[in-house]
Amino acid sequence: MDTSGTDLRRLIERARREEPGALNRLLDSYRNYLRLLARTGIDISLQCKADPSDLVQDALLKASQHFGQFRGACDADLAGWLRQILARCLADFIRHQAAARRAGREQSLDQLLNHSSQVMERILATDNMSPSASAERRDLGVVLADALAELSDDHREVIVLHHLEGLGWEEVARRMNRTPGAARMLWTRALKELRPLVDDKL
Repeated sequence: MDTSGTDLRRLIERARREEPGALNRLLDSYRNYLRLLARTGIDISLQCKADPSDLVQDALLKASQHFGQFRGACDADLAGWLRQILARCLADFIRHQAAARRAGREQSLDQLLNHSSQVMERILATDNMSPSASAERRDLGVVLADALAELSDDHREVIVLHHLEGLGWEEVARRMNRTPGAARMLWTRALKELRPLVDDKL
């Protein structure tokens, strides 16, 4: 669903008034964003045991059940609230897997997801965006996640591995079964394809 920041404010209000279908449309517009964050939040040792889509579905179900607790008014507020819910779902999953049982894990996951969201925003940040335009647009992390979902698997993967997971070219190449030079060329093409998709959503 392509919507502006202003559209999202209206949809939040319609969801608060419990208009039929409004809450489902609202939460579904964050699905790609949360799936991308879930992937970065799952420890590599657990990736074979967890499907990010399942974790996102769990988070969206909890968000739907507890939407009355959301006190924000804009896209950024809702994105932040959903990140916190996703962090709790990730922490619950990790506890159930008995892979990490240390105090403060949920807080560290929340910080990790916030960091991943900030990295996504930096990929797209432009210095010439006015404050008024910034206030009216969607959260950049959400925009990027939606645009990435439209890329081919390889193009999406190389951006996620290099930017969001912070891997160097040797490791990106190993994960993608390519040479480092081929991985960088793929990344260059992926970014070139990504930019117009993002611009269409801003």
